[in-house]
Amino acid sequence: MSFTFDANILLYASDEASQYHPQARAFLDRVATGDELAYLFWPTVMAYLRIATHPAIFEKPLPPAHAVDNIERLLALPHVQTVGEHDRFWAAYRRVAQEADARGNLVPDAHLVALMHENGVRTIWTHDRDFRRFPGIETRDPFA
Repeated sequence: MSFTFDANILLYASDEASQYHPQARAFLDRVATGDELAYLFWPTVMAYLRIATHPAIFEKPLPPAHAVDNIERLLALPHVQTVGEHDRFWAAYRRVAQEADARGNLVPDAHLVALMHENGVRTIWTHDRDFRRFPGIETRDPFA
């Protein structure tokens, strides 16, 4: 069994002012100490780096080196893998984007869901309800 998680989990874990901070930290601690295969897709990494270091979005933005360090600690875990798009990505993206009528802010979500489909990942941990619009995946909210 494998899973992935959305950038919002990483962001809440880095934002000590967030009401979700303790739960996000606990979730990532479980990921770190677990042995279940976790996929950390590149779009999630880039979204985290973009938002966590942005002074207009994050109340206390992280220094870029700190944010990169957070990602590197996850990637150093033997059961955390990251992959990018493969030959079947575009077909997967077209299908999931059409099924969810993805446009605007749903385009990055469709990108992530297409990567999930392409890599056989069925479950995403996220607080973003938009992922519920995509058939064929299971969404779990660590804050529910």
